[in-house]
Amino acid sequence: MRIGEKGFLWKFALLAALVTGILLSTGPLVFARVKEVRIADSKGDWGYPNPYRHYPRGPGYIRMSWVFDTLIWKDDKGYIPALAGKWTYDPKALSFTFELRKGVKWHDGRPFSSEDVVFTIDYFKKHPYTWVPMGSVAGAEARGKEKVVIKLNKPYAPFLADIGGVLPILPKHIWQNVIDPRKYNDPKAFIGCGPYKFMDFNKAKGTYLYEAFEEYYQGRPRADRLIYIKARNPIMTLSSGKADLANIKPDMAKTLRKKGMVILENARGWNKKLMINHKKSPFHDRRFRKALAHAINRQEIIEKAHRGFGSPASFGLLSPDHEFYNPNTPIYDPDPAGARRILESMGYVKGADGFYTRDGLALKTEVLASNITVAGESVADRDGEVIKRQLEGVGIRVDLVNMEQATADGRIKKWNFDVAISGHGGLLGDARILNQMILPKVTGSVNSTRFGANEELVKLLKAQIAEMDISKRKAIVFKIQEIYADEVPAISLYYPASMAAYNPKKGIRWYFTKGGISVGIPISQNKMSLVK
Repeated sequence: MRIGEKGFLWKFALLAALVTGILLSTGPLVFARVKEVRIADSKGDWGYPNPYRHYPRGPGYIRMSWVFDTLIWKDDKGYIPALAGKWTYDPKALSFTFELRKGVKWHDGRPFSSEDVVFTIDYFKKHPYTWVPMGSVAGAEARGKEKVVIKLNKPYAPFLADIGGVLPILPKHIWQNVIDPRKYNDPKAFIGCGPYKFMDFNKAKGTYLYEAFEEYYQGRPRADRLIYIKARNPIMTLSSGKADLANIKPDMAKTLRKKGMVILENARGWNKKLMINHKKSPFHDRRFRKALAHAINRQEIIEKAHRGFGSPASFGLLSPDHEFYNPNTPIYDPDPAGARRILESMGYVKGADGFYTRDGLALKTEVLASNITVAGESVADRDGEVIKRQLEGVGIRVDLVNMEQATADGRIKKWNFDVAISGHGGLLGDARILNQMILPKVTGSVNSTRFGANEELVKLLKAQIAEMDISKRKAIVFKIQEIYADEVPAISLYYPASMAAYNPKKGIRWYFTKGGISVGIPISQNKMSLVK
């Protein structure tokens, strides 16, 4: 397999020129320059933008991605060259060879070379970075200043998706003497070779300031400054010109469109789900988990808690918009009567006010709910109220406990819960998301079910990662979805409608990235929108 530069920017450049009225002369294409671009979100604080200090959710990675580049990247059509102009895979040698771009510089003016890539691989193996699994990487070797060979210790199908397109490359001359990267606070910790230099982060106000890197190897960025601001009201922020891009609630779309904004709607890459503590009784019993699935009416949650914006999620976890989605994945239709029959078959005794155990104890569960961050925005959660009514409707008493997301996450990690409402993205990226969100002993995500009770499922999850043949891998992933849905270690509830809006007057085209940014982040802030 060989992939190279295909003029991916030319078509975009031509389109931008036609849309914004930029003049074409006899010389090269000239883009309109703007002084600054402002992006708003409701949270603000996503940590400092380097690999070891940004918060481990999508918006934190994006803040970092403006500063640090990867070997390859993605735009709205798929993978494109970044620091590597070309790459090949040798199945016999289990190695990827990357031919690096010439003339790349770090923000401090030092030249970038293959030694930086080799150093980064070694450094991340020694100091793990949550977003990049390095277990399959044996090491890297420089072949001159502009070629790197990354060797694997076993076949790893998601290599480009999980490493080549995610791993932020570090400057060796800065990081080689850093012993503890998580405590490294020097300004040099933010020197990358991405399109923007990091200038300031105001933690209290939730604002970020970046300035264009004049010598960026893909051309000087189109905006002199990039600014993130914290804003509670996207309509007011966009309408007043205080922001140029913001995530929005679906019911804002009509109003903003009338005000001249461009509305973007993403594919289904983020899901709300009900985490289940399958380590404790009665949730350890698959029959009980299936009773919960039949008791919950997901469309009712969408209608009553989200004004109808959204769609029921696949019980197999992968999004229906994913290329490996199995349309024959088992479905649990809302069936309160069926849920009661399952509970009775398990020995629970139906009383006038709900089910009881044979010992006379009320069948009861605690539901944790919190304000969940969806694509970078904190969303008020009313799902718990609807789920409480639904479960009580089949005879399961519910204690609904509302708490901060970080507190709920902490309880889930420690298995100190019954069921909890949570959610995550990544459902448009590589199918390794299944391993990340299912297998036990996988760190980095509070949303992982950590389920290892089904040996066949565990075997298939490991097999799909090692299968380099796409068609064979797809068949394995289809089977994984079927078994996962049958086991129900968590209940995927729905995909919320994910939208963003931007002001087109500055001549910049924002978009949702194909497959999501990096590992599948469903946010419309791809840095290529500001690169020539």
